[in-house]
Amino acid sequence: MTLGAASADTGRSDRSGGVRTALAGLTTRGRSFLAAGLAAAVCAYVLGQPDLLRVGMLLAALPLICAAVLFRTRYRVAGSRRLSPGRVPAGSEARVHLRMDNVSRLPTGLLMLQDRVPYVLGPRPRFVLDRVEAGGRREVSYRVRSDLRGRYPLGPLQLRLTDPFGMCELTRSFSSSDTLTVIPRVEALPPVRLAGEAKGYGDGRQRSLALAGEDDVIPRGYRYGDDLRRVHWRSTARYGELMVRREEQPQRSRCTVLLDTRGLAYHGAGPDSAFEWAVGGAASVLVHMLERGFSVRLLTDTGNSVPGEGADGFAGANQESADAAGLMMDTLAVIDHSDGTGLSRAYDVLRGGNEGLLVAFFGDLDEEQAAVAARMRQRSGGAVAFLLDSETWVREPITPSDPMKGQEERLRMLREAGWTALGVPRGTSLEALWRQADRERSGVVTAAGGTAGRGGGGTA
Repeated sequence: MTLGAASADTGRSDRSGGVRTALAGLTTRGRSFLAAGLAAAVCAYVLGQPDLLRVGMLLAALPLICAAVLFRTRYRVAGSRRLSPGRVPAGSEARVHLRMDNVSRLPTGLLMLQDRVPYVLGPRPRFVLDRVEAGGRREVSYRVRSDLRGRYPLGPLQLRLTDPFGMCELTRSFSSSDTLTVIPRVEALPPVRLAGEAKGYGDGRQRSLALAGEDDVIPRGYRYGDDLRRVHWRSTARYGELMVRREEQPQRSRCTVLLDTRGLAYHGAGPDSAFEWAVGGAASVLVHMLERGFSVRLLTDTGNSVPGEGADGFAGANQESADAAGLMMDTLAVIDHSDGTGLSRAYDVLRGGNEGLLVAFFGDLDEEQAAVAARMRQRSGGAVAFLLDSETWVREPITPSDPMKGQEERLRMLREAGWTALGVPRGTSLEALWRQADRERSGVVTAAGGTAGRGGGGTA
């Protein structure tokens, strides 16, 4: 980036604008010198004192000369910014590294470097850079921290140029900026065994054969690296090109994480609110399931999912799982309350009974929405629900039995439909609830006659 005034052959409007900019950059000291010089000149004219007039002209000319010289000074400075890391959990710190390069053949004067930062990330950082030699480089850094998730712009960088006497200061800005993404806090979850559809990966592996016999072969074209023992000669002779047999195809375990974002289902705001707990819980389950090798899908009450997500969700336990987790964390970083009043759209997305494991985070449910949530159980292989009574998150109940009475009724409806449903008291960790869900699920399966293996239970 080149810093400095316009060239001398610019138009009159540019020159007049440059003069106004230079005069507007006068500091308090420069304005004081100018005012004192003008006052001395007036007094010298009235009193007829030529010596005082010379002093007044010197005082008035000094800030004007500094402003003119500073405005016409042309620096060529390149600036860059690097975030470490680019995604940071809420409540954690990130470091911003700034680098300034003097790409001109002349040294710079005194520079003040300032970066624009949203107030939620902390105070605006300022650095004073003394003389930077020709071809020299200066590197500085500062830390930012936010308890609120979101996407925050950083920049553009600003340089404040000043003269040696402190008479004038001018500001020049870079054009580029960066974005810091503050994602929800992710809580490490223990591996537990939750029953559901777990095909191909984990303890409950099931495979669907692509061929049932020699006559039911579904061949495909030969690809470089295929085992020659898989060549199907009958199909090769038929199609006139080398064909190979399809081997048995593993079906990946599937998990859908449903996040209730309805504004009317939550009370309160801030990092300790019920909604933020639900968002953090959804993020923790998504990351945990990806690490366990599940195909994971994020679903909200509006029926929307993560942009770029496939029909079966994002696949885990491969080289793309980190990118998938990043996309979902970016989505959860900016997710907000929806204007919806029901869960019917999410219910419509869960079309078949082959949705695998369903993990839901619900806010306040009335009787109608509890019935819709109960029907979702029929469209999944296993279902775990975390129900938040957000009223207890904003204030202590006046009568302990009344606020919990409605939640217990909703939990009963979900459990009767086959959900492993748990209430979420304020301050409870997801890890403890995750273990409790495993214990309750194991108890339900055992009570049902020891059918833990039916349906392909998987380690989650």
